[in-house]
Amino acid sequence: ALLGVPGDRPLAQAALDALRGRLHDDVHGGWFASIAADGTVDTTKSGYAHAFVVLAASTGVVAGLDGAQELLDDALDVLDTRFFDAETGLHVDEWDESWSTLDPYRGVNGNMHAVEALLAAADVTGDARWRERALGIARYVGVEWAPGNGWRIPEHFDEAWAPQPDLNEATPDDPFKPYGATVGHGIEWARLFLNLSAGLGEDAPDWLVPAAQELYARAVADGWRESTPGAHGFVYTTGWDGEPVVETRMHWVAAEAVGAAASLFKATGEARYAADYERWWDHVAAVFLDGEHGSWHHELDAT
Repeated sequence: ALLGVPGDRPLAQAALDALRGRLHDDVHGGWFASIAADGTVDTTKSGYAHAFVVLAASTGVVAGLDGAQELLDDALDVLDTRFFDAETGLHVDEWDESWSTLDPYRGVNGNMHAVEALLAAADVTGDARWRERALGIARYVGVEWAPGNGWRIPEHFDEAWAPQPDLNEATPDDPFKPYGATVGHGIEWARLFLNLSAGLGEDAPDWLVPAAQELYARAVADGWRESTPGAHGFVYTTGWDGEPVVETRMHWVAAEAVGAAASLFKATGEARYAADYERWWDHVAAVFLDGEHGSWHHELDAT
């Protein structure tokens, strides 16, 4: 809709209306994880999903969609009061429907998307506290957790935020909490660090851009594989030694690589990132774009 593509504004409005309607919990507040085709409701209250409501509402405000500002106000309030832990400066992961039971698991993924959402909210509202909150989360990753771990980001933690590096080692392809380092998240955090640096401007700490470069370099070195002719691609996860664990090629990882390379080139002016940008797009065009039906192939095997 923002690009002016005909017919997209009603679709965007319908999606926003669903977030204000069926997907919203009118009794307890917040949003349900999903509603199945048969009407079955997953009543989980997920920090990951709530971050995306903030992001969607922020974009809706920019697009001038009806009800977007009300949705953003509501979503920011829920994210702030239910998920943000002022003691740590991080977000918790998952509540039950009535906000009475908090799961002890803590994770980086939900916090990563909270950073993305808070940056969007800061841009739209002009409220600097959301950007400062995003910086507080980013500092854990870029200063405390990743540098001492070879720039591979620990993903899983317990209730006290102690790392759980062996979580799901026996089931490494767990769809929600895979074992090891997630290559795409290293790339995605790199882009978010650069977004944060740009948003903070002169107030940006000097570690953000170098940390983004380190995260990107590690993820590409570990994740990009060219062992088989015609089967290049980013693996999904690696062990803590950098060796592949789950070799599935996910479309979103390649998409993040394109965005990170573009952002790194803009931030540093270094030609190597422009070359990467072209290389990742060539890869996307070769294997992920569906020229027959449109969109992308979402998940490919190692060949």
